[in-house]
Amino acid sequence: QVQLVESGGGLVQAGGSLRLSCAASGRTFSNYAMGWFRQAPGAEREFVASIGRIGTNTYYTESMKGRFTISRDNAKNTVYLQMNSLKPEDTAVYYCAARLWPYSVRAGVPSTYDYWGQGTQVTVSS
Repeated sequence: QVQLVESGGGLVQAGGSLRLSCAASGRTFSNYAMGWFRQAPGAEREFVASIGRIGTNTYYTESMKGRFTISRDNAKNTVYLQMNSLKPEDTAVYYCAARLWPYSVRAGVPSTYDYWGQGTQVTVSS
């Protein structure tokens, strides 16, 4: 089992930045590719980004590339999502997830992830 706990969400004005963190415990963190998803009210869960096991390879949803950056620190068992130039449409609950699949293979498919955090709310005001 892998336990994932997100933090860092909150209320921010449009144009602002937030850095989300996801702390993992349980099995060996570096065995897992990690992903971030988000879900707005009434919407399906949406893929944001994924990162490979050692952190050198990343993959993004095209619309978020350039504004969001995923990274990881295996020594701290933590994955991050740096979000810049936030827009009201970025408002959602953000989830991190872990999987044994490679970071880019069907990265946007939630069912390919084995473990999920409880989510952290991000609200962007206009």
